[in-house]
Amino acid sequence: MSSACYDVRIVHRRAAPFDYRFSFRSRTWLVDLDDVPALPGMLRRLCRFDSADHLGGPSLRAGLDAWLGRLGQPRPVRVLMLANPRVLGYVFNPLTLFYCLDAGGAVDRVVAEVRNTYGGRHCYLLRPAGGRASTAKVFYVSPFYPVDGSYSMRLPLPGDRLRVSIRLDRPGDRPFTAVLAGTRRPGRNPLWTALRTPLATRAVMLAIRRHGIALYLKGLRPQPRIVDGATG
Repeated sequence: MSSACYDVRIVHRRAAPFDYRFSFRSRTWLVDLDDVPALPGMLRRLCRFDSADHLGGPSLRAGLDAWLGRLGQPRPVRVLMLANPRVLGYVFNPLTLFYCLDAGGAVDRVVAEVRNTYGGRHCYLLRPAGGRASTAKVFYVSPFYPVDGSYSMRLPLPGDRLRVSIRLDRPGDRPFTAVLAGTRRPGRNPLWTALRTPLATRAVMLAIRRHGIALYLKGLRPQPRIVDGATG
């Protein structure tokens, strides 16, 4: 499998300071960074995966390899990226996963690129065991949580089905869980699906903002934002 599109449901649940849950349907894409799908001709300007939306560089693969190299990490044999493409000039990826595969096709590392609604980005280098990984939280994401605690993640390599979950753990508390789950769609070039649903990535941002307003009206107040321009 070099690329695929998934119909997914995204679920966010806050267990503290009160129970609040929302979910919505969306789509996401899994692409091989050595065989990134592209639309023909001028259509590429309308819908594409762009390295400028992630780690920069002349290509998505080059950007990831350079980031790993700065950490003293070897170049992966193969990389599959789970993310949304830029459509009609817009994209927002709260979470991008880069599955780094070894010569046997097994996942030996995952790079989790997290973006917040303030334009910040941070990358976590993970070494999953049995599809699970954990890491300290060091980046400001939700305005209603401070930068503390740790993440427990389930990141199995997607196949016909996709399921990713992230749980925020704080001392004596598990206040937040996000789940992304769905099934693979048939089709050869998944970017045609993105072009037919041009507002899908905007809907993700709108959902985040709409529910942020709902939480504010319920009494939550933003925590002081730590300015962090780090990319890794």
